[in-house]
Amino acid sequence: MTGWRFALSGRWLGYLAVAVVFAIVCGVLAHWQWSRHEEKTAVAEQLERNYDAEPVPLAELVPDPAHLDPAVEWRPVTVTGRYLVDEELLVRNRPFNGQPGFEVLVPLELADGDVFLVDRGWVPTGNAQDAPDEVPAPPTGEVTVTVRLKPGEPRVGDRTDIAGTNQVATIQLDDVAARLDEPLLTGAYGLLASEDPAPATRPVPSVEPEIDTGLNLSYFVQWLMFAVGAFAFLFYVVRQEHRNRTADPDELEEREAERRRRRTARGGTDDEAEDALLDAAGR
Repeated sequence: MTGWRFALSGRWLGYLAVAVVFAIVCGVLAHWQWSRHEEKTAVAEQLERNYDAEPVPLAELVPDPAHLDPAVEWRPVTVTGRYLVDEELLVRNRPFNGQPGFEVLVPLELADGDVFLVDRGWVPTGNAQDAPDEVPAPPTGEVTVTVRLKPGEPRVGDRTDIAGTNQVATIQLDDVAARLDEPLLTGAYGLLASEDPAPATRPVPSVEPEIDTGLNLSYFVQWLMFAVGAFAFLFYVVRQEHRNRTADPDELEEREAERRRRRTARGGTDDEAEDALLDAAGR
């Protein structure tokens, strides 16, 4: 073949096919990284938008007691009712600042008889038993709470409640509802922000989470660069092949001598150094 026609041979078309497949794989991975970046960014933006919004009545944001619109997660709402202290639950395996502990769940009975689950905060594991040494009591009588809405948690693997105790594995609202005698609103629960009247002490309150958007955007760019790089490398080797095919013998010999000199400068072998000196003397 003459000119660039050699690039249409089966061997070079095979190399092109490998580069195309590699670029497609890189494109798929780049798309996945971009999707993850968009998901994390959307979560972070929603948290920033909702977390410090003005509180509104619960029924305004949760008209369906069995469903929570994902768009209102973290929105503050106000709820008035009476704590059912005797039905308090503890969610185990909830570390805070590296210390093991429990989330304290207390059902709040509303005026219409429905029950809304309030996560009052965190307490540490006891010194001598796998239970808190003390759980601060909620206010008695009628109380108005401000909470931030959260959907119920999924069941996790084979984690189960501990029979005969008030400990649960997760905040799975259907499972919590099965433990109560009153009808629980299963669409959402609330992370406590404030109580009126305020108790003297309360569990450690929840804190605003930090949403780490991670390195997905950087990985997205890297995969695109890999895809482009595959074609750039293929073009480079094709170009080198073309130069070798079209160069005259003297030029090829000169290139080889130049390569030997470079290897010698980088610490090549004695034979290579000798060949380079002979080449230089010949010129």
